[in-house]
Amino acid sequence: MTIERRPSNSSTTQPIDFVTFSLIIDDIVFPNGQTALGTLGGGGPQTAFGMRLWADGVGLVSGIGDDLPASALDWLHQSGIDTQGLRHTPNCPTPRAWQHLAENGYRTQEWRVPGQVIGRQLRRTLENVPLAYRQARAFHLGVHPEDPDLNFIRALRELGAVVSIEPFRETHRPLSDTELRALLSAGQIFSPNQLEAESLVGPGAPDELIQRMVDAGANIIALRQGPTGARIHHAQSGETCHIPAITTNVVDVTGAGNAFCGGFLVGWAQTGDLRTAGLYGAVAASFLVEQVGLPQPIPTLRNEAIHRLNQAAEK
Repeated sequence: MTIERRPSNSSTTQPIDFVTFSLIIDDIVFPNGQTALGTLGGGGPQTAFGMRLWADGVGLVSGIGDDLPASALDWLHQSGIDTQGLRHTPNCPTPRAWQHLAENGYRTQEWRVPGQVIGRQLRRTLENVPLAYRQARAFHLGVHPEDPDLNFIRALRELGAVVSIEPFRETHRPLSDTELRALLSAGQIFSPNQLEAESLVGPGAPDELIQRMVDAGANIIALRQGPTGARIHHAQSGETCHIPAITTNVVDVTGAGNAFCGGFLVGWAQTGDLRTAGLYGAVAASFLVEQVGLPQPIPTLRNEAIHRLNQAAEK
């Protein structure tokens, strides 16, 4: 099978500092039965948005097929997201899935492509990371908690980068102490939502969940809590801060957590300040919830992002 690199918008003068993974096409079904078909998703574009809002050198790694909508590639290019990490696989479709949304915000994903396509297009290896990306300051990736691909995460860390991890979903079975420690300590940053954290360490208040994750090996924790914001903790310094969600008109929360993770990672890498990183994440998430799918290309949003950041920092 031939795998080619997709024509890229990359520039040799722009180093790639932040990299994320995975692109799929979402067909969204809302609780009222309305649909939004052919939406750019998969977590990677949403994370890249959160990164690109604050940084210029952002790359995306994934496999794609001949059927990738032109509008998807256009959005990436117009947003200034580098696409040399997109591997074009002839005669193999782009990963695609139904996303069924419930009234309570719960999402059920139903794949529309065979399992071998998912494995082929979304498989992550260092060989699939372009050389220009291997000098990045930081990487973010989603993982299955039972099978987090520790060897790949280790390879990224050996490049000297900061690695941020979020679970794709709640765990489907209890993890052993060894498995839990390996997952939580794999990257420097671990960012679950409330349900994902409870599936890993049991139910409890946010600070209880954070302490259990620290005891199991986590270093920097960004516990995402939807409309109430996020609880951020640094194990080494003991610092904890609450980051409120940015007040805005909420239309669809899909991808907000990914955008938060992207913004948080850039904020941490650029400033080393826990609260500033959390605010970067909250501002990025606020743009994702204002429409179905991704916001308009990033360059037009920079001024508004800075305005929201300044307002949030004053509270």
